[in-house]
Amino acid sequence: MNSLGHKLKTIREFKNFTQDYVSDKLGMSTAGYGKIERDEVDVPYSRLEQISKVFKMKIEDIISFDEKVVFNIMNNQIGIKDLNLNNSKLSDRERELYEKNIKLLEEKISFLEKLNEK
Repeated sequence: MNSLGHKLKTIREFKNFTQDYVSDKLGMSTAGYGKIERDEVDVPYSRLEQISKVFKMKIEDIISFDEKVVFNIMNNQIGIKDLNLNNSKLSDRERELYEKNIKLLEEKISFLEKLNEK
């Protein structure tokens, strides 16, 4: 099970927010917010309420957030696992970067679709 800090970091990255942006919205230092993401401090409920407003998510959705679910939904919807990149003329490194970028974009799409459903 992922920690709250890990979930906050993952959600922040899905939303393309920087730590600077989030910490500014929360009225705290970037270093202070970084400690939250690294689980170096306990997060009071009041702070979690503020974070949920910045992320435009319900607190329970943040707490129950599971990136594996996002990956599974993404794979089922887009079917990227069926792509065959082995027959292309890409180098191994290019193929790796291409696949990584596809995965990140799929994750972002799925996450945004899930947010729009609420």
